[in-house]
Amino acid sequence: MEIQVGNKTLEVTLLSKEGNQVKIDIDGKVYDVDVAMLQNGTCSLIYDGNSYNAELIRESGEKHYRVNLNYSTYQIDMLDSQAKYMKMRRGGSQDSIQADVITAPMPCKIVNIYVKPGDLLKAGDTVLTMEAMKMQSNYKVSADCTVKDVLVGVGESVRVEQPLIKLDIKKEEK
Repeated sequence: MEIQVGNKTLEVTLLSKEGNQVKIDIDGKVYDVDVAMLQNGTCSLIYDGNSYNAELIRESGEKHYRVNLNYSTYQIDMLDSQAKYMKMRRGGSQDSIQADVITAPMPCKIVNIYVKPGDLLKAGDTVLTMEAMKMQSNYKVSADCTVKDVLVGVGESVRVEQPLIKLDIKKEEK
């Protein structure tokens, strides 16, 4: 599953859970954490010999949380396939962060691919057209980037979350 923490998108996978012992993968790094849910949304975490208390507050909708941890507050959004699909249909928003891998938001068929490796893209450029449930949708990037690799072909049926295109995102200069 993908989560968005502030303006950063992270890939999170639960690898195992036995009692309070949880093993999770966050963007390729594995963490072994002891997690205990306490009263009123408070969570006790032990990681690498250190103890942390986090307050989890569900906000608007069931997939948006505010997490208070060590005198800092983090806004967390759970990005499901439907949310990613709607974001893709809108072509992203001004505050959205373009991931470096475009994945299928749902099972679909690739109708057209408009890019090839090495192509320079501007925010708003359409990279591919997909079809699901007899409706075609264009995928638009939300940041300037370069196409690193195209992982699928026209006519190919793909599964949800399957990587389609790898991008090299242009870093904003400060």
